[in-house]
Amino acid sequence: MIVDPSFYLFAVPAVLIFGVAKGGFGNAIGVVCVPLMAMVVSPIQAAGILLPILCVMDVFAVRKFWGKWDSHNLKIMLPAALIGVLLGSLTFSYLTESHVRLIIGLLAVAFAMNFWFKAESSVRQEPSAIKGTFWSIIAGFTSFGIHSGGPPVNFYLIPQKLSPTMFMGTCTIFFGITNYVKLVPYFLLGQLDSQNLLTSLVLLPLAPIGVSIGYYLHKRVSPKSFYQIFNFFLFITGCKLIFDGMTSF
Repeated sequence: MIVDPSFYLFAVPAVLIFGVAKGGFGNAIGVVCVPLMAMVVSPIQAAGILLPILCVMDVFAVRKFWGKWDSHNLKIMLPAALIGVLLGSLTFSYLTESHVRLIIGLLAVAFAMNFWFKAESSVRQEPSAIKGTFWSIIAGFTSFGIHSGGPPVNFYLIPQKLSPTMFMGTCTIFFGITNYVKLVPYFLLGQLDSQNLLTSLVLLPLAPIGVSIGYYLHKRVSPKSFYQIFNFFLFITGCKLIFDGMTSF
């Protein structure tokens, strides 16, 4: 178990933020969590600690959004996500910590910039097997390595202009199944060792708290205002990780 107090200074907010994401604001803001923990531990270890906690969060989130998902989209997205997870597990050993920090940083900055500068279209797009498969493979891959599948899923689902509850329900089922599948390769790759699991256990009580906060805010807070705050910190964190990744090669 990690005993360094500085770790928990970053890990506690990270776990709560991920819970808030799963409880009501989509998994996209969860992209900030591994970068936040990567300030004090390796991003690979951070991902290993977070996965069991995310699996518990998924149980609470699925209960809150049960039956409120888009089955047609899930039939397109889930098989593709499993391909992405497989690709992530096969390429895991070829990525150094510098590579992972750089990938996380670039993804974080790209998502923040997209949120700020993308022109919003009034045209509602229909589900697409081609687009859904492409973005879901990427989501499965980035979710495997750094639990950051939210941005690719958003790029696919947001143009469909689903209701907030339908959007959240679809994301909840998608990432819930994906996370439980990830347990197998994480175990085989040694990321669920005793130190990581004990640290996960210490942080586990925060899981239902974060999800409950997210569900409460989902009903009361403007998503746009909420995302503006998190995207500012996401951008700053992403820049820091890009710098760290480029200077540590």
